[in-house]
Amino acid sequence: MTTVAVLVETRSGEVTQPTFEALTLARSLGTPVAVWLGEAPEAPEVARLGLYGAAEVRVVAVGDEARLPAVAAAALGAATSDAEVMLMVSTFVNKEIATRLALATGAGVVVDAAGAELVDGRVETMQTVFAATWNVRTRIEADRAIVGIRPNTTQAIAGEAPGAATLVEVAADLRQARETVVVVEPVSAPEGVPLAEAPVVVSGGRGTGGDYTLVRELADVLGGAVGASRDATDEGWISHEHMVGQTGTTVTPALYVACGISGAVHHRGGMQASGTIVAVNIDPDAPIFEIADFGVVGDLGDVLPQAIARIRERRAG
Repeated sequence: MTTVAVLVETRSGEVTQPTFEALTLARSLGTPVAVWLGEAPEAPEVARLGLYGAAEVRVVAVGDEARLPAVAAAALGAATSDAEVMLMVSTFVNKEIATRLALATGAGVVVDAAGAELVDGRVETMQTVFAATWNVRTRIEADRAIVGIRPNTTQAIAGEAPGAATLVEVAADLRQARETVVVVEPVSAPEGVPLAEAPVVVSGGRGTGGDYTLVRELADVLGGAVGASRDATDEGWISHEHMVGQTGTTVTPALYVACGISGAVHHRGGMQASGTIVAVNIDPDAPIFEIADFGVVGDLGDVLPQAIARIRERRAG
């Protein structure tokens, strides 16, 4: 049976939802094992990993140096020498880790995949490319495969017969990196689900005029995250971490609401793979309507308050 390793992502000591999505996908490829970089996890987190199919939780005890991609890649290499497939959430840092691990092991690597399956004993991935204008299947011909999976592309489902995951400590001979972590200062993160992981994203663009009150309110009632176009972040209306686009965050939520965004190629490339796209724009010829599943031609100052009120009425009833 194929051994499929999954790199565990955590936030405040708890396993993130995209990790469970990766474990769900891993079960379709073989026998999942989870790899935890850092101090040994608490029992409840080990149990949750087992619930989603992890037969083992392999712990590599690395400290702050795990923040260095070279060290993280070496630790992963030590913990996954028997794994034919390695899955990880497709983040900026993990893409570098995947590349370094591939160079060290001779594995084939694909990032930003929307899914993967075994075909004739080889891993094939599915992804969108060229600003989400093409759907591509890629076969990894190497004996080992490393795949970065986008959040929200696989539904996290617990195993039908979940077992207790075994905790295994892995000793890793980590080579000296060219960099050294001097100090780690925690930065207060915004409340809610991170933009890349959110199942619902409400984004505002130039049409907001810099006022994100309604965009934030709609995101709140939908339980989603707030996004923005490059124009909005360039104007300084909202911080860069909210930017959705080719040079910002790529999102694949179940629902994407674009408010006052024209739909330039840069922005579309970061959200076009979303499940359902709703656009609100005063310009009936805005390019965003070409890819929207539902479009509303109107001023967001008129449309959003009505939408917010109806959603609240529906939920109250």
